[in-house]
Amino acid sequence: MNYDVIVVGGGIVGLATAHRLLEARPALKILLLEKESKLAAHQTGNNSGVLHAGLYYKPGSEKARCAVQGLQQMLTFCREHGIPHDQCGKIVVATEQNELERLENLWMRGNANGLEGLRKLNPQQIKEIEPQAAGLAAIHVPQEGIVDYPAVCEKLGELIRKNGGEIRLNTRVTKIISDGAEKIIGTDAGDFRAKYVVTCGGLHADRLVKMSGQKPSVKIVPFRGEYYVIKKERQHLVRNLIYPVPDPKFPFLGVHFTRLIHGGIEAGPNAVLAFAREGYKWTDFNLRDFAESLCFPGLWKFLAKYPSLCGYEIRRSLSRAEFTRSLQKLVPEIRADDIEPGGAGVRAQAMTPTGSLVEDFHFEEAGGMLHVVNAPSPAATASLAIGAKISEKVLDRVK
Repeated sequence: MNYDVIVVGGGIVGLATAHRLLEARPALKILLLEKESKLAAHQTGNNSGVLHAGLYYKPGSEKARCAVQGLQQMLTFCREHGIPHDQCGKIVVATEQNELERLENLWMRGNANGLEGLRKLNPQQIKEIEPQAAGLAAIHVPQEGIVDYPAVCEKLGELIRKNGGEIRLNTRVTKIISDGAEKIIGTDAGDFRAKYVVTCGGLHADRLVKMSGQKPSVKIVPFRGEYYVIKKERQHLVRNLIYPVPDPKFPFLGVHFTRLIHGGIEAGPNAVLAFAREGYKWTDFNLRDFAESLCFPGLWKFLAKYPSLCGYEIRRSLSRAEFTRSLQKLVPEIRADDIEPGGAGVRAQAMTPTGSLVEDFHFEEAGGMLHVVNAPSPAATASLAIGAKISEKVLDRVK
């Protein structure tokens, strides 16, 4: 069957891209392919549902621009379609003297990125927003919030179908072949032709690049983030969102507290190497995935660069007491018996051969194809803005 555009991947970025394409040009014949039996089965459906305003991101970066624009677009979308969300605000707390300068840098970044209503907090003001939190200083970010991203994806899927697009679940892509001006997408449910192909493969993004005949410039290395949840009788310890000040020397944000849109409080995540690209537990193992990670020189350079951090993340993953000690930096009253194991997500982290993590969005384009290779946080918040940018590129090429 022939299409104008085929989108590979039914996560929030793939869905937003198909949606924006049909909004801009309703006559397009669009097909979205998803290998799972439902939409948003991996990264989108396993994150904590935070609406990011753009505090952390380098001014002028694609992340910063998309976060600021995307937040407003996502809020508008949720209001229009009755998607559960709450712009409850968050605090970013400095708990040690050496974090105060970094907190000030975040303040400057947030203002440079155009965030509204930012407020510096002293210890007493921290208590007014989060009575159980402790810190030397903090930033209140009122624009941040929480949302039901799987519900966003279901609505996007509904709109795509309503506007003439087609979505095929349980359809795994097995090959991508150029045939003149067209692309042939081979799947386990048959072949499809398109004038243009956009891949949003998340945990398998680099493999889709390779499948199309290109050499990916980065490797996807899966990192599992594990969460605990606070028991119901102790959920009063956290009202909304409490985050630490990130250390720029390390690649991960650190554990934090998040109120969930449908109730409950989540604590985490840590970050450990997963033994499978879809490895949500220590016991999940895929030989191909694990071998690819171990044979990638960049991973060994990354481990050599951050040995103490990597060792600590593993120790914290295996020890509830250690995990609790991390949480106590933000909320001293929390105890190990206040938390119980929650869910987990796997982050599709793009890594260079030198062992550096790709922090910004990363696209690779060639010969009638555009690959979204790296879409880290705030990709979910920014998905409608990212989809619009991808749509503009595609429409320039599909006449």
